[in-house]
Amino acid sequence: MALQKSDSRIDPATWPNIIGEARTVAEALPDLLVEASHVAGSVIAGWHGRRQAGPGESFWQFRPFNMGEPAKRIDWRRSARDDHLYVREREWEAAHTVWLWADLSPSMMFQSKLAKVSKRDRAIVLMLALADMLADTGERVGLPGITRPFSDRRAAERVADALTHLARPTALPDTTSVKRFSDVVLIADMLDPIEEIAGWIARVAGTGARGHLVQVLDPIEETFPFEGRIEFHDLERGIWLTTGRAESWRQAYRDRLEAHRAEIRDMARRAGWTYVLHHTDRPPAEPLLVLHSSLSGGNETLSQGNY
Repeated sequence: MALQKSDSRIDPATWPNIIGEARTVAEALPDLLVEASHVAGSVIAGWHGRRQAGPGESFWQFRPFNMGEPAKRIDWRRSARDDHLYVREREWEAAHTVWLWADLSPSMMFQSKLAKVSKRDRAIVLMLALADMLADTGERVGLPGITRPFSDRRAAERVADALTHLARPTALPDTTSVKRFSDVVLIADMLDPIEEIAGWIARVAGTGARGHLVQVLDPIEETFPFEGRIEFHDLERGIWLTTGRAESWRQAYRDRLEAHRAEIRDMARRAGWTYVLHHTDRPPAEPLLVLHSSLSGGNETLSQGNY
């Protein structure tokens, strides 16, 4: 039983299907944009970006004056209120680039009876909501290989528009535009061959960027509750497979899935990246809160929670 996706090369005969998938994405985007806006709004109150003292124009806080500092730093108006000297600190303002990517390949279309949404729709909502949150703090966002980084209050809408012009679905994005000190967020089921994932992580890490992996799975992909005669369909290659006793595959399947996931977690840990596992029967705000902490400068490099 294969957990891996097929080769990403596209045969010309499959182009009608690709066009159909692109239209499906385009039709779903208006509703997904609305959902993403609601999700972003539910967590944006706690979003503060990379706030710290430094060069900038916006007031951040007053702090006590330290002996030895230049006297010109003292804010005399604030200091006149009591018997202490205070320094006015400004907020460090440095727009940061965050590259966002949602896997839109055929396997992401999967949705079982245990979830209300497909993996694809949840990945898009997470990406658009994150773009909305980042735009609110003035950060630059972009789709690697698709758009240049931009700072725009309508970032989610611009990202959604770019998705409608994708030539073909790609699980792992191009890395040539990724630069040092940027962040890359990949939202995917990550069921690709492990060597492909490892190669992609190595390329991104080699640029000096920091990565954040969000593995999106349908709950039925974890539990494998099937019994008796079951017909399985490979959404990537169009292959159908019939088994007489599906329950006899359960333990081997679970072991292989956990081994695959453990390798991804280990690669993220070695690269100093974050990793989040998210199931589509859980609220989308949960992984966004973890990403919020990571992108805001949280120290954790790995999250193993079930979100």
